[in-house]
Amino acid sequence: MKVVYTEKSQVLAARTAQKLGCRLSEVKYTTFPDGEQSIRIMDDDDQMIIIASTVDPESTLQAILLLDACEGKETTLVLPYMGYARQDKKFNDGEPISARAMARALSTGADRVFTINIHDTSILEHFRCPAKNLTIAPEIGAYIGTMALENPLILSPDEGAWEFAKGVVAVGKWDCDHLDKTRLSGSEVTMAPKHLEAVGRDCIIVDDIIATGGSMAKAAGMLLEQGATSVRAAGVHGVFASGGYIKLMQAGLADIASSDTIERASSRITASGVIADAVRK
Repeated sequence: MKVVYTEKSQVLAARTAQKLGCRLSEVKYTTFPDGEQSIRIMDDDDQMIIIASTVDPESTLQAILLLDACEGKETTLVLPYMGYARQDKKFNDGEPISARAMARALSTGADRVFTINIHDTSILEHFRCPAKNLTIAPEIGAYIGTMALENPLILSPDEGAWEFAKGVVAVGKWDCDHLDKTRLSGSEVTMAPKHLEAVGRDCIIVDDIIATGGSMAKAAGMLLEQGATSVRAAGVHGVFASGGYIKLMQAGLADIASSDTIERASSRITASGVIADAVRK
């Protein structure tokens, strides 16, 4: 068994290979004069594991090329972060279902696919091979446990993400709630925990994705105004688009952590153990 990787998933690939106790193959990436990419796997095996977060068009193309390079092997594709997964339906006439298009393209050459906390598990139906979604909610819970906070309050940004938050709190049996929006006027909205109070509590907002950070930053500011001792954030996929990380810092968050599904300076949580366990099974 060998592990290969796209250029922007090198850290997670190395950690996964270490967990599996197998070798990490070198992949040579070059570019032709016309800008087209060329790859070469220097050391392959009968069983290949591809770690490929499709965070941009270049990474997506590299994943497709790796799949083709592994032709004839038993190939597992791991998509720690799957780009275009958030458009899982037609919003307007003439639009593609981007998640479906990506799933079909990334199925060719794969014997099985694993995703990590994908936007909607219904997307898995579009893959043309067996596909399974994995969660690292317990790993986020384990990270929160290292903070040694006396009585933290774990919050999801909305009711839809509450189930994810419950998976996080199962590790430490902490209090859990979701944020609830109340519209005060046409332009003024307040956010507060639905059932519990933030006053005097260390609050941690958890979510599967931190996209622009705008809503999370606003929620953090309001929680601090309501008397929270501190506010932190922990998410699976740290996208941080449009200056999202800076927004969160400026909102007064005491800590911002994400996982290595997208490799950032804030990637203090790893998905490698969950991936290794799934591959072994």
